[in-house]
Amino acid sequence: MKNKTVSNSYLSFLCAELAMLIDAGLTLNDGVHILYEDETSREGKAVIQRLISELEAGNQFSTALKKSSVFPAYMIQMVEIGERTGRIEQTLKALAEYYERQNRLSAAVKKSVLYPAIMLVLMIAVVLVLIIQVLPIFNDVFGRLGTQMSSVATALMNFGGWLTGASAIIAAVVFIIMVFIVIIALIPKLRASIRASFLNKWGNKGIFGKIASSRYVYAMALSMASGLDTLDAIHAAAKASGGSKAVDDMHDKCNKLIEDGAALHEALSKSGILTNQEGKMLSIGTKSGKADLAMSEIARKSDIDVRERIDSIISRIEPTLVIASSVIVGVILLSVMLPLMGIMTALG
Repeated sequence: MKNKTVSNSYLSFLCAELAMLIDAGLTLNDGVHILYEDETSREGKAVIQRLISELEAGNQFSTALKKSSVFPAYMIQMVEIGERTGRIEQTLKALAEYYERQNRLSAAVKKSVLYPAIMLVLMIAVVLVLIIQVLPIFNDVFGRLGTQMSSVATALMNFGGWLTGASAIIAAVVFIIMVFIVIIALIPKLRASIRASFLNKWGNKGIFGKIASSRYVYAMALSMASGLDTLDAIHAAAKASGGSKAVDDMHDKCNKLIEDGAALHEALSKSGILTNQEGKMLSIGTKSGKADLAMSEIARKSDIDVRERIDSIISRIEPTLVIASSVIVGVILLSVMLPLMGIMTALG
C-alpha cells in the first residue's frame, strides 16, 4: 500500500465509521483500534495499523493521516480544519458524504465511457475488415469483369494494403504505447507529474474547471460550517482544493479581491469559482445570516452540475460515433456497390 492512495469507497466507509464511534462517545484512538479489530482485509489492516502507530506516537489524527502516505491531501486538509475548530465528528461525516459522492461520480464516468470505448473499437475493427479483406475481393470481381472500382474504393483499398504492409511497425508502436501506459500506472510520481502538467494548463477550463470549483465550494462550505471565519475558510478551501497553477491562480484572484474589500460572493463570482447565480444565492444567504447553509446548498448543486455535464459530454460521444461509423461504412459500400450495380444493369 505504500504511496498508493486508498479508494474513495474505503475513505467513505472509514470516515462514516469513525464519525459513528466518536458520536458514541469514544475517542479517535479508541475508534481506530476498534476499526482495526473489525477489519477483515489485509490491506485495510495495514492502513489502520499505520494510523495506530502514528497516533500512539502522540501525533494528531491529521498528522497520522499525512504520515501514513496513503490518504489524499484533501482529506488531510479537511481533518485539520475539523481539529482546529473542534468539529472533527461533523468533518468526518461530511467527508464520508463527499467521498461517497466521488465514488458514485467515478463509477458513473467509468460506466459511461466504457460503452463509447467499445463502440469505437468495434467501428475501427469493422472499417479495417472492409478495407483490408472485403475491398480486395471486390477488386478481383471488377477485374474479372474488365473494369475497375471507383477511385474512392481504390484509394481505401490501397490504404488497407499499406496498413497490412506496415503492420509490424504499427504493432511495435502500439506495444510501446502500452508499455508507456503500464509504466505510468506503476510509477505514482510519474503519473502525478503528468496529471499536474495537464491540470496546470487545463485545470480551470471546461469540466475540469467546474470540478475544481466544486471541490473549492465544498471545502468552503465545510470550513464555514466548522466555525472558521471567512478569511480562514477561504485560505483553508484554497489549500484543500488547489494543487495546479491554473486553479491556484483562480484562488489567488479571489484572495486579492477579498483583500481589496470585495464581498465574499462578489470575489468568488469574479474569480470564476462561482457562477453569477451561485453568487446571488450566497449574497442572500450572507444577508440572512445563513452563509454556511447557502454555501452547502451551492456545493450540493455544484456536485449535481458536474455529474450532469459529464453525462452531457458522454451522451454526445455515443451518437457521434454511431453517425461516424455509419457514414464511413456507407461510403465504403456505396463506392463499391453503385459501380457494380451499374455493370450488372448493363449486362442485364
